[in-house]
Amino acid sequence: MSIKIPIETSARHIHISREDFEFLFGEGAELHYIKELSQPGQYLCEERLTVRGPKGDFANMAILGPFRRETQVELSLTDTRKIGLPGIIRQSGDIADTPGCTLIGPLGELEIKRGVIVAKRHIHMTPEEALALRVHDNDEVFVLTKSYGRALIYADVVVRVNWDFRLAMHVDTDEANAFSSDAEPYGVVVKFFDDNYSTDKWIEDVLSGIHR
Repeated sequence: MSIKIPIETSARHIHISREDFEFLFGEGAELHYIKELSQPGQYLCEERLTVRGPKGDFANMAILGPFRRETQVELSLTDTRKIGLPGIIRQSGDIADTPGCTLIGPLGELEIKRGVIVAKRHIHMTPEEALALRVHDNDEVFVLTKSYGRALIYADVVVRVNWDFRLAMHVDTDEANAFSSDAEPYGVVVKFFDDNYSTDKWIEDVLSGIHR
């Protein structure tokens, strides 16, 4: 038995520290709530920023609340190429050795030295759901999408487990555009191997004539 997992598209956005926000919007400035997102406690804000790279800008980029310890800009691979930045795929929060960019707000410009990532596709779930799927936090799984003529199996999908999460798989705009689905796309975790087997190892085995 598996579980029907809603698939949500995460467009380009910014998580920001209070220090950086106040630099760009003024001392004592606060985030202004517009609406709640799918994950409890996460929300879309009224404030917007321009993100600038060596080759271009993205204007009017959304900020998501609440404040983070460090500022993080999440783009797709297509986005990073468009503005001339390396596309570094990372889990949220893992920003060591990632490229920076310039953030432009009402009160000026701020150059951040790191924090631009392409978010690794992932599933939020509770411990109860993880138990039902026989997976653990930070496992990487395969997800088969429901589609019409362009179904995909997403590999290397990171499992993120916490009681505060609401079940959802997050992909960026590039990944969402790769398969055709209805207004409420979903997928299921599929098991090809008994253990947490990596895609790279599977490819190496196939090329070596090993078929599992």
